[in-house]
Amino acid sequence: MTRATAPILLCAALATLPLPTSPQSADPLPIDQLLAIEPVVSGTPDWSPDGSSILIQSSLTGGLVTFPPGGGFPTRIPIEMGGSGHFLASQMPGWSPRGSWISYLSDKGGSTEIWLWSTADGAERKLTQLGARINSMSWSPDERWIAFAGDRYGNYDIWRVEVATGHVQRITRDKRYEVFPSWTPDSRRILHVRLNDSWEDHEIVETDPDGGDPRTVLVDTDFFDYGAGRTFGYPQVSPDGSRILFRSHRSGWINYWLAPMDGKGEPRPIAAAEADQSGAVWSPDGRWIAYTENHNGHHDLRAVAVEGGDPRVLDSPDGGMITNPSWSPDSRQLAYLKAGLLAPQELHVVGMEGDAVLQITHSMPAGNLPTRLIVPEKIHYPSTDGYSIPAYLYRPAGVAPGDAAPGILWIHGGPTSQFNDTFQQHVQFFAQRGYAVLLPNIRGSSGYGKDFADANNGCWGHCDLEDVVAGADYLRTLPEIDPERIGLTGTSYGGVMSMYAAAFAPDVFRAIVPGSGYADWVHFFHSENELRHVKLLDHELGPFATHEHIWRNSSAIYEVDRVSAPVFMVHGEGRYPGSDQSELFAAALENRYKLFRYTTYPNENYYVRGKANRRQMLLDMLDFFEEFLRDEMVSAEPMDP
Repeated sequence: MTRATAPILLCAALATLPLPTSPQSADPLPIDQLLAIEPVVSGTPDWSPDGSSILIQSSLTGGLVTFPPGGGFPTRIPIEMGGSGHFLASQMPGWSPRGSWISYLSDKGGSTEIWLWSTADGAERKLTQLGARINSMSWSPDERWIAFAGDRYGNYDIWRVEVATGHVQRITRDKRYEVFPSWTPDSRRILHVRLNDSWEDHEIVETDPDGGDPRTVLVDTDFFDYGAGRTFGYPQVSPDGSRILFRSHRSGWINYWLAPMDGKGEPRPIAAAEADQSGAVWSPDGRWIAYTENHNGHHDLRAVAVEGGDPRVLDSPDGGMITNPSWSPDSRQLAYLKAGLLAPQELHVVGMEGDAVLQITHSMPAGNLPTRLIVPEKIHYPSTDGYSIPAYLYRPAGVAPGDAAPGILWIHGGPTSQFNDTFQQHVQFFAQRGYAVLLPNIRGSSGYGKDFADANNGCWGHCDLEDVVAGADYLRTLPEIDPERIGLTGTSYGGVMSMYAAAFAPDVFRAIVPGSGYADWVHFFHSENELRHVKLLDHELGPFATHEHIWRNSSAIYEVDRVSAPVFMVHGEGRYPGSDQSELFAAALENRYKLFRYTTYPNENYYVRGKANRRQMLLDMLDFFEEFLRDEMVSAEPMDP
């Protein structure tokens, strides 16, 4: 690195926080201590080409740092961010193939563009002037070009920019989305992903660097891509140029497959498993593929020989989740992020030859704080149609023997998403204060095979609501839970489900908090909304033109007359993408004289992200649940004659 870099200590701010003195204390952890347990690193680690450092995003510095792979102090990369002032996962920072540059996306010049930072003299340079969104990019191995996907002309096309001159050339012109470009090892061909109109089918297309001589390498079908290509990912050519690695749902699970680049021969899975796989990357020597594998929310790190055989499990945390593996240039080590049920994600390194796992960053404040956290239990409970629903159960803290605690069901977003083995700040807040909290992966969740993920298609708010009601029934069987004091909350689709429960299952929950929910899909279709949301609803409920009745049937607002539980709606005050949905539901409740509360939080879009606002939102939710789940009201008993 250069003299322009400067050392920093990432965990100093956290280490100064006051800590509880007794691990046996029954007092709940203060909210500020819980909210201070946050990762200091994010994104995908990237090794320098000489193997001397690992580049990673830092939340405390608001930019980039590098770490020695053997551990030690980080070095700050002095990039002036401007614009939003901080890195996001979509900004894709990384080294150039020869280490001359660090590339990244930034909006500090107005629109989001590709920027370069010189490792020789620390100079920054805006490389592109596209004036549009950029959602993916990759360096040519010879370091002369960057290929990227941009939407300057109404949909995503593939472009390339010459590093030396900044000259930009449009490569593709199809009306379909063309995204996530990558290069062959000789820098002579570009591969990219072309999505069909429903974002369910993918083609991997190969062209010359100027867009000529196009060839379809392979076609993959029936894999809905909510990320407009991000779910499918970059097509990855082997270091020898003979094979291509891609992600597919074709087995009923999201596995990685290998196909010959010349099209002669059938694809094969790299390590077939009844589990979803993520983050696959070739080793630079071409001998191994590293990836993560998900078993009921537990994600381990594996590597499998390209020629086949049993995979090696390199790190399998006890209650944890590994993401974003990255190879060292000599193919002997992997850097990755690892989170736990009681700890935020940290940067780790492990070797291929059975080396001990090395933790590089340390976000958790020093002291006995982990002993004050509640370890969830993984359970299953029965639901209708023969489903067994996996869930995390947080038993309440501070409940005296013989007392019964209120319970809360917490529903994740998506709906095709999943609760994993990660630290849940907001859930810990309520469990610490004497609430039992159940986090179910209801039908429609990812991580349990394609059939389970598709099981709520066409029946949002009905078939999947049955799993939520069954979760409440499960809580009622626990002796430490008061069966009459069960609440419900969740954000995004969890907010949608909270609205569903209020309208479609009015007698199940005693208090409901929809976070950033959507009440009327028919209105949503006709109002401002993101294209990816339309594609999701088309995929899960059917195209609106032919399935409007299903969209309406899955809209809570049309049965608002049935609502009986108190409802508290929370969301950011921003208008995008859909705060009018909560306003519509609030107006409908008001018009029917239903009991409800309604609060928005400033300087946010629809979802509440900022720490100060999340802090206030948790306190507001606690006040609401305290009022309606801990009051003295009980079900009416018949009077004596």
